[in-house]
Amino acid sequence: MNFDRIYQYRFQGIDESKKLITWEEIAAFMYKKLGSPASLLDPAAGKCELINAIGSKEKWAVDLNDYFIKKYAAPGIRIVVGDIFKVELPEDHFDAIFISNFLEHLNSQEEVAALLEKMYRSLRPGGKIAVMGPNFRYTYRSYFDFADHTVILTELGLAEHLYGAGFEIDEIHGRFLPLSFRGGIPVSRLLVKTYLSLPLAWRFLGKQFLLVATKR
Repeated sequence: MNFDRIYQYRFQGIDESKKLITWEEIAAFMYKKLGSPASLLDPAAGKCELINAIGSKEKWAVDLNDYFIKKYAAPGIRIVVGDIFKVELPEDHFDAIFISNFLEHLNSQEEVAALLEKMYRSLRPGGKIAVMGPNFRYTYRSYFDFADHTVILTELGLAEHLYGAGFEIDEIHGRFLPLSFRGGIPVSRLLVKTYLSLPLAWRFLGKQFLLVATKR
């Protein structure tokens, strides 16, 4: 699958400056939600929007796409190019891990379980993981409009995966972010910040889940 061309097609016409504003606000929100972690791992960093913006001092970015990650990663970020299942990561090390819009791209539920088990090993005791992604419960009509969506997940299925990997579940939000900020929804820093501060709004517009769990 030619991901470069697929993503070029998918994100054509997207205002990159507004996309960065959105991720900067999400990063600030997640930094607080994860307890202001000193060290953070992003196992599917892509264009590094989240990892660049988050306030952690030690930041690791992993991705298969060496062009994207090397082009977009900010100075000081530790870049790891390769398959997340095969790259070497330290164990009992990170304060936090954030997985965004990645699990649905894996090949099976078994791969989801294997990835979360690897993430568990990389977290220090007391470390937190946050996982965000499209919730099939609310996106079933458009879920497979994306060529790289393969695994079906809901917030309840993911909670079972996290618990099975060894985590204790802290928060389950079946509705968090909209599927995207494109379309008729205007994007501004104030809008995104306001939305993130109003969980009531998540219930109406949210189509992605957010789960937070801890390695006890």
